[in-house]
Parts: sequence; structure tokens; C-alpha cells
Amino acid sequence: MELRHLRYFVAIAEERSFTRAAERLWVAQPGLSTQIRRLERELGVRLFERHTRGVDLTSAGELFLDRARAALAAAEVARCTGGDLQSGVLGNVRLGLCTAPRWQGSSSLLDAFARSRPAVEVSVLEAYGGALARELRDGRLDAVLVPSVFGAADFRGVDLGTEPWAVLVGEGHKLAGEGPLEAYELRGEEIVVTGHRDGGAYDRAVAEMLSGLGLSAALRSGGPGPAFLADVAGGEALALGTAACAVGPGITARTLAPVCTVGFRLLWQADTPSPALAELIRTAEEQAMPALANTRPQLRAVA
Repeated sequence: MELRHLRYFVAIAEERSFTRAAERLWVAQPGLSTQIRRLERELGVRLFERHTRGVDLTSAGELFLDRARAALAAAEVARCTGGDLQSGVLGNVRLGLCTAPRWQGSSSLLDAFARSRPAVEVSVLEAYGGALARELRDGRLDAVLVPSVFGAADFRGVDLGTEPWAVLVGEGHKLAGEGPLEAYELRGEEIVVTGHRDGGAYDRAVAEMLSGLGLSAALRSGGPGPAFLADVAGGEALALGTAACAVGPGITARTLAPVCTVGFRLLWQADTPSPALAELIRTAEEQAMPALANTRPQLRAVA
């Protein structure tokens, strides 16, 4: 058994397709199939159930996937050791960023990491927190930057700090303006939420926060992806997020009073992070220190 056999197996398991795995690995599909059959003969078990739509892992395959990933991670640590000592960390990090709500410090974190480790390639995926947690658990992401509520027993993490909740207002809305917005002014307003299973934690946090402030606001589902804040930009509704969420044209963020905050964490799953991921974690810890030192007790909400 060679490391390439493990890489082939993991790629097929993640893609659920020999064809897509072959394209990802830049190898011929017949050769890939041959190598997997040899691996199955060597192990004495069938790793995949083949069908017309692709493949599924057998129970033996599920067990072997965890061990194959651990072996590849250990091999990557060993491979990088010499290079780390000579010229700094090489490698790549697949990072997930939560879209609702966003952490304002993500740009400065990525900039600081790129400056300190220019040889590390960072791939970024933006999605709802639920989708990112699933991708992290399935091994498709190395780390995610999400609201603290997505912490779980099988995740490791570092606190990054908190952001105040803000009301996202379109320039044509009656509440458009500057400065803090008193909570009572939201009474009776329509508030946009995701209405999506992967955004459920955010939707619940919005509803619970409004309820905790004694408000009854009508919740409506926003559009998918970039269209999420379309109704806000059009002045038809409001949304709750952080200042970093005000990314659309004609949308401003007004801090909510009384102040409510949402905490953010960098999460990962590997017992032994790759050198590249370990450096990102170290950078995040350094970036978080000033923010955490300045944190004051406040009314908190999480998403």
C-alpha cells in the first residue's frame, strides 16, 4: 500500500464518483479503478458500492476513510518538516467563512497570514454556517470561521472576539440614517432571515434576540446566495447581522441599542493540524488577543 493509494481512495470517497475523482487527481479513470481494486484486494474488504450514479462507501470504507485521512495528515506533517525548517511552511489551507453573520476581522486575519506565510495557498469558501460545519466534518475544509454556536465536541477552536449586532437598512427605508438604532424602532418591521436549513442557527438567533428584546417582528425568507439582502437593498425589509454584512449597494449598518454581541471562533477538526493550518491558528490567536482583552460584559446573542 502506498500513499497514492490512500489519496486515490480519499478523493473517490469525497467526490462519490470515479470520474470526478480522476478529473480532480489528473489521472486516467481506468488506472484509478485498477488501483482501487488492488487496494481492496490487499485489505480484503470492499470499500465502495458501485451504482449507476456513482459510488457509496461501504461500512468498511467509512472506517478506512477516517484512518486514511489520519495517515495522509501524518505523512503531510512529516513531509513538511524539512521545508518548514529551511524556508517556512508550504502547503494549502481550505477555509470556510460564514456569510450570516460575518466576522469583521476576517480580512485582517487573512492579510496577516498571507504576509507571514506567502507560500501557503488559502482557498476560501463562503456559505451558511451549517453548510460549513458539515464540510469541516466531512474533511472538505480544514478550518471554518463561524459564530461560536457551531462549536461541537469533535471540533477544536480558538475564540476570535465578538461583534455587535447591527440592523441592516436600505437607503430607501424609513429607518435609514446614521448612528445607533433603538430596539423598539424595529417593532412591527419585517426582518429578513435565510429560511434555509443551513442558516437555521442564524434564523433562530435572530428570532430569539428579538424575543429577548420584547419585540414581535415578522420574519421573511431572503433570496438565495447574493440575493439574500435584495429586499433590504430595495427598502422593503430589514435584516440583522454585523457591520461586515453591509456589503450590498445602498445598504448601511446601524448598531442596535441596547448592544447585543455575537462571538466568533476559528474551528478545526484535525488532532494534528497540518503545519499550514497550525500557522493559521497561531495567526488567529495573535489577532484575537487585543480584541478579547478589550471585551466588556454585554447582552449577548449568538447565531
